[in-house]
Amino acid sequence: MPRMLDVSDDVRAEIGAEEADRLLAGEDAPGSYDCTSCRTPGNSEQERTSTVLFVGEETAVLAFAHATCIPSQVVPVSEEQLRGAVRSITGEDARTASAPAAPIPTTDRQATLGITCGLVLIKDELHPALVVEPNGPIARPGSTSVEDDFLPLLLEHGFAPVTDMNLLPAPIKGWSALLAMGKLHAVLQPGTAGSPQSAWWQAHQPLAVSDGWRTAANKTHTVLMYAAPSGTIGHQPREDLMRQALEQAAANHLLVAASMPLAGT
Repeated sequence: MPRMLDVSDDVRAEIGAEEADRLLAGEDAPGSYDCTSCRTPGNSEQERTSTVLFVGEETAVLAFAHATCIPSQVVPVSEEQLRGAVRSITGEDARTASAPAAPIPTTDRQATLGITCGLVLIKDELHPALVVEPNGPIARPGSTSVEDDFLPLLLEHGFAPVTDMNLLPAPIKGWSALLAMGKLHAVLQPGTAGSPQSAWWQAHQPLAVSDGWRTAANKTHTVLMYAAPSGTIGHQPREDLMRQALEQAAANHLLVAASMPLAGT
């Protein structure tokens, strides 16, 4: 049976015209699926469905989403992120609210970044936010200083001090948050000398986000990132407590932030 599929020109160019035609004819496309964006069931025989192609260095994975959630598109990801996305489809990874990350690439010290996903209310609108806090002080490469350079490093990258939690952080150029298969995989920073973006933070395994967070992110296509030095925010079990900790950090001049586009789904 023919499918109600949307296949973008970019996706068609990647998979080829013949494969695209087979999908539209229903030969290679499933009738029912779990939407790669909202993770709820969909049916390509009864509702418009987007084809979403995740492309790594060596392999690619074709996924499906409600057309009302996201358009058909190609999402470039690293091979490691692609394997994580496949694991998320098969349900091999655990659902968590926050997770540790790989060592920060801009320092020699082996501190790691903790990241928590939450919603922040600004001017009566909920915004998806990432709250980043290292588990220890951050030093510059080669430095023997005991001073924590986490915030100065971020300020040099273009993040701005937060003075009022009721104001939207300014956009930062070249950064983005990578969401694939409905889970957070990485925060990407600009490449150097014209090179592609690289991972500033990358999850050991894809980080599950709440339905409300994903809905807000898909609505605004923008993610707010707040960062504070080690021991400033802590792990807060509720979003109201996280908001209080952020406001206290801002009052103590220990909070920086920026807004960045959402990459992927």
